[in-house]
Amino acid sequence: MRSLSRRKFLRGVGGTALALPWMESVSRAAPARPVAQRMAHFYVPIGVVRRGFFPGEADDIIPKGNLGNVMKSLGKQNPNFSVRSLDQLTPTMQPLEKFKSKVNLITGMDRTFQQGTDVHAQCASCYLSSAEPYTIKGTAWPLNRTLDHLVADHVGTTTPFRTLEFSCNSHRDNKESIYFDNISWYGTGHLAPSIRDPRKMYHRLFSTREVDRYRDVTDLVLEDARSLSKDLGYTDRQKFNEYFESIRTIETQMDRLEAMRAELAKVDFDEPTEAHMPRGEYIRVMGDLMVVALQTGLTNVATFMVGPERWDTPYMFESLFDKPRSHHGMSHNQTKMIDDLLKVDRFHMEQYVHLIEKMDRIEQSDGTTLLDNTLFTYGSGLGDGSTHQYNDLPIIVAGGGKRVQSGQHINMPEGTPLANLWLTQARMMGLDMERFADSSGTIDHLLAER
Repeated sequence: MRSLSRRKFLRGVGGTALALPWMESVSRAAPARPVAQRMAHFYVPIGVVRRGFFPGEADDIIPKGNLGNVMKSLGKQNPNFSVRSLDQLTPTMQPLEKFKSKVNLITGMDRTFQQGTDVHAQCASCYLSSAEPYTIKGTAWPLNRTLDHLVADHVGTTTPFRTLEFSCNSHRDNKESIYFDNISWYGTGHLAPSIRDPRKMYHRLFSTREVDRYRDVTDLVLEDARSLSKDLGYTDRQKFNEYFESIRTIETQMDRLEAMRAELAKVDFDEPTEAHMPRGEYIRVMGDLMVVALQTGLTNVATFMVGPERWDTPYMFESLFDKPRSHHGMSHNQTKMIDDLLKVDRFHMEQYVHLIEKMDRIEQSDGTTLLDNTLFTYGSGLGDGSTHQYNDLPIIVAGGGKRVQSGQHINMPEGTPLANLWLTQARMMGLDMERFADSSGTIDHLLAER
């Protein structure tokens, strides 16, 4: 067999070689490398309906039907520290049923609000910073360099992109400031701008320096691959085909969304055209691009905003409602719209699970999966969208493999800073850090070895 190399397989991304999924036939031609550890954050805006997400949070306002009966049976949440098996999932969390053994629900995590700025803007922009209030000089925001960039300083020095920032805000109206639509910051006042358009993200990841700069990356790659594929074993050919089929699927989805946008633009709507685009399909295209970027080694650190904070321009939550709806608007009428809000919360959870499933199917060189080697955190900067509370934030940590003790509901003592989780994750990613922001310690029950 003639020697195969990754460089022969791929012509490059902006002049840099793009890593393939692990394949035995290719790995024999190059020294084995340790599997990279990754970190990704899936941010949900406007909090959640607590009665649907948190065990024991059901109260007098109960939706009618079976859902309400399930919520009534959950009892009251323990206000003190406790660790128990994640055996019974609340209605919003039920899409995670298949992955109960690979996730941790962490409750009781708090942030402190610094007076003087909007509650929604601060909860999003400061989510991954958690700076101690009134300690950052010259700004009204308790905003410092965010966790993703601190971790990337350690694990992102050899990847083409130190970090990647994804946002699923398709609207172009600049109704709110940048603080409502970004969770990633290089430092105080220095935004790491997110990319909202799937095509722009695709071009950033896969464009080349060829004469035809925006030709499909798969066309370029397959020109080389056709002459080399006969040297791959059967299993590797399957992986190879599966990988490029996923890229082709993303391309097809982008084409479909762009064609739909062009047709909708011809219709006279009260709302902008983007309000009528299918929400779930758009989120999944962006999410699939994030997974590919992590899978192929383009980056080891990513942030993903499923939507902006307090953006009243509506979205079409396909399969849920027959017309565009404002998530923020519904959150301020929770008593009357609780059933609809519960649907939106579950919809967001389903998008998170879609990405978990994809990561769990991707095999790494040591037999583990991409999910095993990724700390993939679901969370929000608000505990409740209607009351704007900064305490008891909804947090789920998926993945982490053998580094993490999974399948638990960890209920932290009242007043535990969210920064304790970020400090724990920073250390798990290899940083020698004594303290992060306003942290008071680590969450040791997340660790497989204590």
